[in-house]
Amino acid sequence: MYNIELGKSGLSVPTVAVGCMRIGAKSEKEICSFVDTAMSAGACFFDHADIYGGGGCEEVFSKAITPSRREKMIIQTKCGIRSGFFDFSYDHIVSSVEGSLRRLGTDYIDVLLLHRPDALMEPDEVARAFDYFREKGMVRHFGVSNQNPYQIKLLQNSLSVPLVANQLQFGIMHSSMIQTGINVNMYNESATVRDGGVLDFCRLESITIQPWSPLQYGFFEGCFIDCERFPELNRVMDTLCEKYNTTKTSLAFAWILRHPAKMQPVTGTSNEKRLLECIRGSEISLSREDWYEIYRAAGNILP
Repeated sequence: MYNIELGKSGLSVPTVAVGCMRIGAKSEKEICSFVDTAMSAGACFFDHADIYGGGGCEEVFSKAITPSRREKMIIQTKCGIRSGFFDFSYDHIVSSVEGSLRRLGTDYIDVLLLHRPDALMEPDEVARAFDYFREKGMVRHFGVSNQNPYQIKLLQNSLSVPLVANQLQFGIMHSSMIQTGINVNMYNESATVRDGGVLDFCRLESITIQPWSPLQYGFFEGCFIDCERFPELNRVMDTLCEKYNTTKTSLAFAWILRHPAKMQPVTGTSNEKRLLECIRGSEISLSREDWYEIYRAAGNILP
């Protein structure tokens, strides 16, 4: 697996991030095996959030952290989602990060993302929290999740450090960021801009897009691989799996990584075999023709 720079941070990260949302039920032995499998394959970037498993996922993960292993890990976590509302207040951000550090059993977080846009956000308040973390050495880099260009620019205007990542839902069956760019100046549904042009904005601003739920369709409705709702997509992927001698999971990650935006997709599995399939997607270079064939098979039109 190859590495990319995360935004303009100077931090070199593997191009596939390991999502830890579903690890909460693992035993100490199982989580150590999971982490060892990931790191042996070059996947040393682990994505968390304070709400995953009610904090339990961070606690379980801490069992796999040793001093020597921590030096080789890149740990990202997220904050801002509370029960029934979002909260980017200084007090909540600080308490959330302190809680994550305590549960993870580490004295610093490599990357902190704000999880969902808070309509009541005060940018200067967020900036004060970020400055506090930097002064204390608690967080090294910062980013956002699910934000559009103007939300990012509004926040960045108050910050003394660059935002390095924006985590967004994206994949073969959730490709509106691609559709709107292809259907410019058209009157069809795919021409509707729902994200403010966030894909090109992030490329221009050197903000790394981290696709979440890359194998899902809808909003956590299910995995599209071998789903009977998508026969044409799976037929095309079966054919291309033979051509590239790979699996559909690897092919789905290869499709994302073929885009020149240098994205960093986040896995969503706690299964080691499936995790390795996700990582192997970075070893496949799809042709332009095959990339577009998958795009069309997912139900997308070319004008």
